[in-house]
Amino acid sequence: MASIKTILRKTSLRNGKYPVLLRVTKDRKSKFFGTPFEANLNEWDSKLGRFNKKFTQQLKSNRLIGKFEDRALEVISELEMNQDFYSLNDFERKFRTQSNPEASNIFAFWQEQIDEFKAAGRMSNAAIYHHTKNSMQKFTKQKSLHFYEVTPTFLDKYEVHLRNKGGTGGGIGVKMRAIRAIFNVAIKRGIIDEKLYPFKHYNISKLKGKAIKKALNIEEVHNLQNLDLSDKPHLINSRNFFIFSFYTRGMNFADMMRLKWSNVSGDRIHYTRAKTKGNFIIKIMPPVKEILDYYRKNKRPYIFPILFRDNLTPTQLNDRKRKTLSKFNKDLKELASLAEIDKPITSYVARHSFANCLKQKGAGTDIISESLGHQDIKTTKAYLKELDTAILDEASELLLQ
Repeated sequence: MASIKTILRKTSLRNGKYPVLLRVTKDRKSKFFGTPFEANLNEWDSKLGRFNKKFTQQLKSNRLIGKFEDRALEVISELEMNQDFYSLNDFERKFRTQSNPEASNIFAFWQEQIDEFKAAGRMSNAAIYHHTKNSMQKFTKQKSLHFYEVTPTFLDKYEVHLRNKGGTGGGIGVKMRAIRAIFNVAIKRGIIDEKLYPFKHYNISKLKGKAIKKALNIEEVHNLQNLDLSDKPHLINSRNFFIFSFYTRGMNFADMMRLKWSNVSGDRIHYTRAKTKGNFIIKIMPPVKEILDYYRKNKRPYIFPILFRDNLTPTQLNDRKRKTLSKFNKDLKELASLAEIDKPITSYVARHSFANCLKQKGAGTDIISESLGHQDIKTTKAYLKELDTAILDEASELLLQ
């Protein structure tokens, strides 16, 4: 039977304090495992293996030490039940989460995930993870947080904190899904045990966005398309972006930004969607051909005047996308006013409008789903259901006319 005890290491650190270690002894051999704590000699009770009253946050810190010891005893019990013989190395492998503060520190692992996303060029994911990590650090007011501290109760309190800060269900849901993904990866990589997973009891599905998807009807799209912008040349690119997206099955702005003339072959556009990696072949309709002809004179590798050279880093691409998209959305407000469209329009509305107009023309859900590139028709049904709400609202208003 192995034994455990929490001790101070005999050698002090540069700051004069002593690291708090968990000592595990078996067969007259010992291994020492680090904890996040350190203390002065007069702050430690060596007999009890606990902080004394002179230590700041004595009670909380002692409770955490108790949890370290409980988990060590739990690992020992599992090893003794499942193996006839085990070594301290076996214990160390199983206890790696608690024995390595950096491994059990969710913020440290979180930053690794952010760095991996950036290296892979997945800047949107990196941004979501970064903002969520910062948000949780502000909530906890500490730089270190261990996986086992993120319980369903912790998540409930974090949700309340976000709502008090003005957060909505949809925004909170984005953060919670990022946290859930962190846990899933940590479990998959063997960093933590599945028992620490808090989302078996914390329900993310309750966090739904309240914003209803907005969409234009075909008449409104035509109004935008036919605007005379001879005296407002600063809006031409943004109008072209919107119309191009609409007639290319709601092409995402990030994909439009990366679109090259090499993607155009005959009367078709061939491209791979960045988000889903799905391959699309889209027929060039007259409005799209007109826009392509407008930019063909520029003689650049990229179709649209957003990217002007190759070999940009993921950070540079993301910065360029963010700046251009911001101007695009700002211009769309002015374009909507000129076209007498009393609806908020953003870059996403082109995609919603494409789906809405197809449905109004009688296209089946399966056709719309394939056109949008949805991998599951349930996604399309949910998509169209939200659009239906806006359509029904407009239909009800006819009673007032």
